[in-house]
Amino acid sequence: MKLSTKTSSRTGGWIQRTPLTVARSHCAVAVVNDKIYVLGGGGPNFQSLDSSVVYDPKVDEWSDVSPMPTRRSGTVTAVIGGKIYVMAGGFKHPDGTFRFLNKVEIYDPELDQWQDGPALIMPHDYPAVAELDGAVFVLGGHHPEAYLGGPKTDPGFDYCERFDPVTGTWHPIAPLSQPRFALAAVTMGDRILAMGGVAFTPQGFNNFTLIEEYDAHQDRWTTRDNFVLPWPAAGLSAAIIGDKFCVFGGYSGDGIHNRAARYDATSNRWTLLPSMPAPRAATGVAVIGETVYLIGGWADDGRTPQSTLFSYDFST
Repeated sequence: MKLSTKTSSRTGGWIQRTPLTVARSHCAVAVVNDKIYVLGGGGPNFQSLDSSVVYDPKVDEWSDVSPMPTRRSGTVTAVIGGKIYVMAGGFKHPDGTFRFLNKVEIYDPELDQWQDGPALIMPHDYPAVAELDGAVFVLGGHHPEAYLGGPKTDPGFDYCERFDPVTGTWHPIAPLSQPRFALAAVTMGDRILAMGGVAFTPQGFNNFTLIEEYDAHQDRWTTRDNFVLPWPAAGLSAAIIGDKFCVFGGYSGDGIHNRAARYDATSNRWTLLPSMPAPRAATGVAVIGETVYLIGGWADDGRTPQSTLFSYDFST
């Protein structure tokens, strides 16, 4: 069923497209057959959602699909064989405590149906995800023992694991050197880059510029002093668009920003892109061709979920 009509407008190279009908942050996003699926996320008052929708960029319209069996936010996705694996995440109990999940659910867009998938070894809430050589990697997240105190006292999680679609099993890999949640990850060449994020450390509640590179052949994380984010960021969005590595928004300790930047591997330099139409953190991100889409997220107050859909076309 169609949910909305076109309301597109342009701002400095960005296009504001038809918004979501249900505002959300921390949502799971996947692309199948050039359509964007947005699954769950956090709604008003930090309540996790089971609402699932699909966006067709060709007509700039949203439609409902079958809701997730489990309400949750802070989830991540991978597309395997045309099906969407929704992994991890969590929700907040009425008493204020958190439940972090190792649950995996699989959505079939052709049948509009859900089924259970192979559970993660450990619960991960607000981790990062990347795909490399046919395998899926889930990285870090909230520490499983931080379900009582909440994010401000969470030391973060260094645990990482890899899913083998051939055997349908999860395997532990080398841990992150810096435990953290609200990080992002991309695959660039033969390496996975895990970047940004936040954790409570002896120095306080820190947002990171850190980028760690994972070598799957050696099962090892490394860092380079001259390869860091252009600003400290948690809840940032990151994407590879063609040959471009880009980051968007996030929370930087002094607030949520509308910044965007592109990395040039040849010169090892970041270049600022036109600012997003509004500050955003914890947005969903999708790439179709050379266009990036940023979906929902938090406004600059750090608590109000948004319904916005911004796109930026790198081919123009």
